Amino acid sequence: MKTLVIVPAYNEESSLHKVIKGIRTHLPEADVLVVDDGSTDQTAQVAIKEGGILLRNPYNMGIGATMQTGFLFAYQKGYEIVIQVDGDGQHNPKYLPFIIEPIKNKESNLVIGSRYLIREGYQSTWLRKIGIKFFVVLLRIFTGNRITDPTSGFRAMDRRVLEEFSKAYPSDYPEVEALLLLHKRGFRIKEIPVTMRERSGGNSSIGILSAGYYMMKVTLALFIHLLRK
Repeated sequence: MKTLVIVPAYNEESSLHKVIKGIRTHLPEADVLVVDDGSTDQTAQVAIKEGGILLRNPYNMGIGATMQTGFLFAYQKGYEIVIQVDGDGQHNPKYLPFIIEPIKNKESNLVIGSRYLIREGYQSTWLRKIGIKFFVVLLRIFTGNRITDPTSGFRAMDRRVLEEFSKAYPSDYPEVEALLLLHKRGFRIKEIPVTMRERSGGNSSIGILSAGYYMMKVTLALFIHLLRK
């Protein structure tokens, strides 16, 4: 099946080369698309050097817009499976064949790599853990399903989900909101256990102040979606 790995990247020059090489080692049949979100370092040059397909945002637009750029490209080019892998090196590429297996077998439309199913490897910062636990509970109330790692950016999807995301995708902190949208449309969501690593480059976009905004914004968005038909 025609497969694309999308790597959203913002100032990831120090880690991107290892990320792309890891993808090519563990999923050699896949194409690699780097969406450079207005980086001010050598991210774009690294992507080209490593042989990746490169798209560049004109300025820093955020993860939602960056991913939708990749989704539009993937949909227009006819890809059947799309995987999101962060550019900071946290996502271990050895799990790539496993994260697409449920999609190949038509068991699921979206597969999430969860670090909390086996609780090994890097478990995130205490601040992120608080937010993750909050959204686990909220999604359980809203959907009746328990998703252990709703903010994970390590995800694979089939073409049906890709079509949905290419048309509309949350613009700011999109992962949790996207799960509720897919649930409302009847898509099947599955988690597989993965271990993650500490980031090997770049800086986290979520600090103490932004974490509070993150939780309020996403919570409000979830309630708005529930009120819509």
